[in-house]
Formats: sequence, structure tokens, C-alpha cells
Amino acid sequence: MNDVISGLEGELRSNGINVESLDTDGETVELVYLTAFPDVSVNHQEMGRALSTFVDAFGHGEWDPARVDATVLRHEENVQGTWHAEAEWFRQYAEYDITGEEFSALVIDTLSEGDR
Repeated sequence: MNDVISGLEGELRSNGINVESLDTDGETVELVYLTAFPDVSVNHQEMGRALSTFVDAFGHGEWDPARVDATVLRHEENVQGTWHAEAEWFRQYAEYDITGEEFSALVIDTLSEGDR
């Protein structure tokens, strides 16, 4: 049995993201992860590590940008929050049309906290 996790999921895990599920087959990437910070608010640094993984994969030609929809869990069935990043934002960042701060602000503006 091969338990090696590779690709985007492996990269997310190596960046400290506890992936519960990752679906990259559709037009939108669906990421569900268990937070290491089960407080009231979604941890922005953890969001940044997840986003950096996608940015790096794009930069290395290992991923074509798509919208990323993320659901953050405190524990099974307890949603801490959701956030998303548009495919165009990844492209704009890679082409230096927006700064890292602007990219982060765009994503943070999508953050919805609490059970859904």
C-alpha cells in the first residue's frame, strides 16, 4: 500500500495545512482543511500558507490557476469559516499587477466566519 501523498495535497500538507479534502477536478478547487488554530477567527497566517502553496505551484508550472474555495474546520462538522481566491488574482500576482499585500487583502475580504 502506497501512503505517499503528492501533488497539491502533498505540498499543502508540507506547508502545515491539515487537508481533509481537496478536489481539483472541476473549474473550482475545493479545499477543506482542519485548522491548527481552533479559535473564533480564521488564522490569516494559515490562509497565507495555503495560498502560497497555490502560488508556488503556479510559478513552477504545476497548476493552472482556478478559483480556490476553502472551508476551514475547527473539528469535524464545525466550520470556523470560509474564504476564496479568484483565478485572476493568482495571475495578477504572478505578473506583478498586484502586490502580495493587495492579493492578501482581496482574499481576506472574502472571509466569512462562523458556522454555515
